[in-house]
Amino acid sequence: MGGVIIILATVIPALLFMDMTSIYTWMIVFVMVVLGSVGFVDDYIKVVKNDKSGLHGWFKIGGQVTVGLIIGALLYWWPAFEEFNTLSTVPFLKDVNIDYAFFSETYGWLLYIPMVIFVITAVSNAANLTDGLDGLAAGTSAIAGIILGIFAYVSGRVDFSNFLDIMYLPGSGELTIFAASLVGACLGFLWYNTHPASVFMGDTGSLAIGGALGALALMIHKELLLPIICGIFFVETLSVIIQTSWFKYTRWKYGEGRRVFLMTPIHHHYEKKGWPESKIVVRFWIIAILLGIISLLTLKIR
Repeated sequence: MGGVIIILATVIPALLFMDMTSIYTWMIVFVMVVLGSVGFVDDYIKVVKNDKSGLHGWFKIGGQVTVGLIIGALLYWWPAFEEFNTLSTVPFLKDVNIDYAFFSETYGWLLYIPMVIFVITAVSNAANLTDGLDGLAAGTSAIAGIILGIFAYVSGRVDFSNFLDIMYLPGSGELTIFAASLVGACLGFLWYNTHPASVFMGDTGSLAIGGALGALALMIHKELLLPIICGIFFVETLSVIIQTSWFKYTRWKYGEGRRVFLMTPIHHHYEKKGWPESKIVVRFWIIAILLGIISLLTLKIR
């Protein structure tokens, strides 16, 4: 339940320094608090009630879908977002945006809102899968938070957005404060979470952080960059999907399930190969930093 520390250390500074009249403030805080609460219930059942199964998976998904539905509805119907609500930046292409309402301006929400639900659910679960080694999720989340904070800052300034030729999003600069708070919270938590860890974030932290990162990307219309910005999360999730799919296929075809990796998520594969935990974590951090740099390069390389 150490994730409570991260949530408090993010939300309190955010509420102190963000514009309380901004819809961005309330949306991002809502995502983190609600998904953190879902994770807290799961951790509480596991730790206090000694029930290792935790919260039933359908309740977790239900919480994530509900949050995605509310955020999607706000991003689509809130008057301030009307001009660019269904647009999303396409990485590495200049002056090219994908429009989720391409088939109908009236019913664009039929595609846009499910996309928002998918992103928030996927990223929060991906962060949860990544939280398997000391310092791995906290470190990679801090890196992703820095990158998203930079995007939020330049998108919220008319001079920088014009210079970089990107979508100008009035008021989105407030999200830079939240991103900075999240990064600070993750770094402070990391001090006690590095190997050997004395504090663990649990689902309370991982679901909250993942959901917040996904929501941040959606609010600044950079969700198509998430596989790069949150590349570690993406690969961790992909490894589980590949392992599970191949195991089920080979069991159906040959009567015996076979594995692609020694163990998933993929960080456990390297543990099985004999790599020290700290070596895996630091190398994953390095990859996350490189992916963050590539993400920033999309501002100029198009």
